[in-house]
Formats: sequence, structure tokens, C-alpha cells
Amino acid sequence: MVKPFQFSRLPKILFKNGAISQLPSIIKQYGNEIILVTGKSSFLSSTAAEKLFSEFRAKGIVFHLVTVSGEPTPELVNNAVNKFRSEKISLVTGIGGGSVLDAGKAIAAMMYRRESVTEFLEGVGTKEHPGSTLPFIAIPTTSGTGSEATKNAVISNVGPNGFKKSLRHDNFVPDIALVDPELTLNCPREITASSGMDCFTQLVESYLSDKSCEYTDALALEGLKAIKDSLLKSYIDSTNIGARSGMSFAALTSGICLANAGLGAVHGFASSVGGMFDIPHGLICGTLMASANEINVRELRKVPDRHLALKKYSLLGELFSEIKGQSEDYYTDSFIFFLHTLTGQLNLPALNMNMINEKYIEFICHNTEIKNNPVKLSPDDLKDILKARVL
Repeated sequence: MVKPFQFSRLPKILFKNGAISQLPSIIKQYGNEIILVTGKSSFLSSTAAEKLFSEFRAKGIVFHLVTVSGEPTPELVNNAVNKFRSEKISLVTGIGGGSVLDAGKAIAAMMYRRESVTEFLEGVGTKEHPGSTLPFIAIPTTSGTGSEATKNAVISNVGPNGFKKSLRHDNFVPDIALVDPELTLNCPREITASSGMDCFTQLVESYLSDKSCEYTDALALEGLKAIKDSLLKSYIDSTNIGARSGMSFAALTSGICLANAGLGAVHGFASSVGGMFDIPHGLICGTLMASANEINVRELRKVPDRHLALKKYSLLGELFSEIKGQSEDYYTDSFIFFLHTLTGQLNLPALNMNMINEKYIEFICHNTEIKNNPVKLSPDDLKDILKARVL
């Protein structure tokens, strides 16, 4: 019997090497004046940007540039909206990593509002956004968050009383996700590793989620096959366009899966740790992935009625194993071993003990939400996950 489910809307998806060349013609369908959100340097210093801007000028497209350094803050969103509200903006376009896409999504969503974006953030503000937004085109240059396919924008305010919360509405799903794997060729190795592990985590957590269904399982497994074939290859050889294409597909798929199945403990930590400390989202996910899944398996084995989640763990182990004909326990354990090995192969650093010391661990675990984890974890379980990677 098929499990009941509902599925969120998707953007129009254009996935193709060299697809960025179609952007000027797509923009002209909306108007002539846009806000263009990018990172500080990577895309702007590329030949792709030089060519794109030349085509903008040739087609009479006026673009107002907003650059994003790190994860978007309320101030960045508010300042951009206030600066360009009086302009005749017809479209917002984001070209960059997940933080850039989230910033663009939030700017588009706030152009019709006078309030601060903080007032609409889940768990922080008190207002519900009505969903009014400018059209938004999302163009990823990394393979990580899958923000090009989701309805939320993560906004951060880092500090002792900081937060990392979502601005969310069904209308915030990008109108178009233009996925051009060639744009990821310049992605630095360390970002390839951390964003790739973020994508990997999203696929695994969606697959194991207690909200998963046959649709999300099928998509997650296809994304995980791409991870197996492409993650390490793209890290070792950044010019491998086949591997880069596989990771672009995996990231897009992870965004679709998380939007419909939710996430687990690792992303709970990404929110609580990321709100307190200036640590990149992908790094938090990547470095905690092995220990979080190890604790999940440990606790699942104590619960008799959690056989489905353990079965899924064994299927993950079989997918990533080169050995056939073994027991479910063997494959489950082999998947955890694979994650630990991959963490080392990608040179993912542990979290800094000088930053996240003992006095913060209890507070972090108390503020870590794990809504869709396949097993309930106690505060002590969460401490075990965190302490395993705080060195």
C-alpha cells in the first residue's frame, strides 16, 4: 500500500552544460531591470560573468549588483530592499552558492514589504509573510544546499543570542532553476567537499526521514547514486565535468527531497551551531554526518519497531559497498565506516574545541531540533554526536 503524501511545487528546471547563455533571453521575458545577487568574487571574476554582462548590455538589461559574503544576514536583505525598492525591478536573479540563492530569494520576497525580514522568520518573528514576491531565478555555482528547488531562505544572525532561521512560503520556490554544471568548475576544493557533504547529508536524511514517501525515496536514491559516482571524483579533479554534472544533479535532487521529506539531526545541529558560531553550513553538516548516523544506528538497534529505518541503512550500505551477498547488519555498519572514511578523504576538519568548548555543548544540544530524524535522540545522544567532532 502506498503511503499517503503531498508534494511541493517545483521550479521550472533547466539543466544543461552552458545553460547560463540562455539567461539574457529568459530575463527579457520579465523586463529590462533586475537585481543580480552574487558572491564576492568567484563568479564575478570568471569569464562566464564577463560574457554574461556583455550580453546584458547588448540586450539593454540593467542590473543592480548585490554581493554576498558568508551566509545572508537580516541587515544584508533589508539594506538591499531599501536601496532598490524605488527602482523598476522586474526580476531578481541569484548566481552563486546556497547563501547567495537564499539572499536573492529573501530580497525578492521582501521587495513588497516595509518590515524587516526578521519579523517573518520562523521562530524569531511574529508575522506570517503573505507570499508576495518578485520573480526569482536561481543559478547555483556550487553543489550543496539545493536552494534552487526549495521554498525557504535561511537567514543568519551569528552570536551568543544568534539564530539561523527560515523565511518560508510556497511562493518563494524559484520561478526558474537554471542549473549549469560548468559554473561549478571553479568551485574551490574545500567548498566542493563541504557543499558536497551537505548535499549528501540532505539526501540521506530525506531518505531516512519519518516523513519520507515512495516519491522522495526514489528521488533520494537517484541522487545518492550520483553522489557515489561523483563526489570524490569532483573533489580530486575539479575539471571533471562529468563528476561536476553528477553533483549538480545530486544537489538539485537533494533540495527537492528535503522540501518534501524534511531533514534530521545533522541539520538540526547546522541550525543551532551555525546560529552561535561563524562556521560554514556545509562544514558543520559534513563533519558531523558520520557521527550522527553512527548514533542513529546505535539507538535504532535498541528499538524493535524501527526495522524499516535499519533496513534503509542497510540499503545505503549496499549501495556504497563493493561487496555483495552480506547481511543487513554488515551493510549498515559498512555505511557508517564509509562515512568516516569519506570524512577523512575530503579532509573535513573537526569543530574547534577552542570555539565550541564544554560550556556551550549543553546549550547547543538543548537548542537542536530533530523533527524528522528516524529515531528519537536524547540530550546525551546529541552530546555524543557533537563531542565526537569537537577536538
